[in-house]
Amino acid sequence: MLDPKRTVAELKELRALTGDENGAQRVAFTGLWAGAREWLRGKAEAIDGVETHRDEAGNFWATLPGESEKALMIGGHIDSVPNGGWLDGCLNTMAGIEILRRISTQYDGRPPVTVRVVDWADEEGARFGKSLFGSSACSGNLDMDEARGLKDRDGISLPDALREHEIDFERVKDCGRELRNAAAYLELHIEQGPVLLDLDLPLGTVLGTFGVERHAITFRGQAAHSGSTPMNRRRDAFLAASKMSAEIYKIAERSGNGVCTIGSCTTKPGIVTSVVEECRITLDQRHLDAAALATMLREARAASEKFAQEGKVEVAWERLWQIQPILFDEQLITFADEAIAGTGAQPHRLPSGPLHDAAEVARAGVPTVMMFVQSLHGISHNKIEDTREEHLEMAVVALDKLADKAMRWIAGR
Repeated sequence: MLDPKRTVAELKELRALTGDENGAQRVAFTGLWAGAREWLRGKAEAIDGVETHRDEAGNFWATLPGESEKALMIGGHIDSVPNGGWLDGCLNTMAGIEILRRISTQYDGRPPVTVRVVDWADEEGARFGKSLFGSSACSGNLDMDEARGLKDRDGISLPDALREHEIDFERVKDCGRELRNAAAYLELHIEQGPVLLDLDLPLGTVLGTFGVERHAITFRGQAAHSGSTPMNRRRDAFLAASKMSAEIYKIAERSGNGVCTIGSCTTKPGIVTSVVEECRITLDQRHLDAAALATMLREARAASEKFAQEGKVEVAWERLWQIQPILFDEQLITFADEAIAGTGAQPHRLPSGPLHDAAEVARAGVPTVMMFVQSLHGISHNKIEDTREEHLEMAVVALDKLADKAMRWIAGR
């Protein structure tokens, strides 16, 4: 029998084991993370019929074999950012464990399809700056050359850190075989934002993850003495760059549901007595619609060229990173809406601004959907991250209903 209160209790147990007064400390490929993994393995292996193993990329799998090899997957991640919240990632994983218990009991350890819970390795990328490590290795999209060169703040390389946990970096993509029989993938996550909170709704169905265009924009003018250079004679790179701040808000507003962020700004020579010669800003643009994202990028480029011309400076763009929008499966989206309605809550559909492991699974061609549960304060990656316990319990029930619908769907295909 499903027991959502047990999931909340286990989340509190995990918080006590791997957190402190500053928040969760389960950074991937560290001792606390490895300890959390052992705790999770113990929970999984206590379920009748469940087999566990770790794949080549360090992802943890708990599998309940079924009458069919076709598999329903429920995924999450137990790693956290430093000083993180108590729910980010681990809610997904522990809800999956509770559903695995229910299915094992209901079907005497032999459900109609295989059911698997996966704890992806290093979703957060907190130590090495590379998010979605385990899921991107599994999907085949991990850039091995880039990952091979990653180092943490102490100069330890990612391959060396993996070796400490008995993971051979050169073989991590071999874990792709885990998706061979995957028929559907479900993920539950705290929203990490304020949309459901502002709507006073406990749950939402996620349509997909935003596409991202991330660029550095460098304006180059001329350094000049701040006291002797008249205002009308200056070629101020900062002036041109600063005009982008208000403009990106207008661009985002025109896009409908897009977001734009200037996240950093550096200047040269960077002294109080000089007009700025060079100003480098970073621009992050996100949208669920690929055409709208392309329009946002085009408008930002045009604006930068306009402001550069007005200021008699030069401008150059450098792409830092890009990913196309990931749209989730229409049938599973419908099932998620029905599952939410089955808890008595009002269904609501929304996109995900942050990326999740679900995006990588969907990129691998597996039918995928996510559900969000409301975040108090709209805050995550922070020790004050929280969700009402009644909403957490409702989320476990909704995910369970979704899993049941997905199992029947897989069995009937």
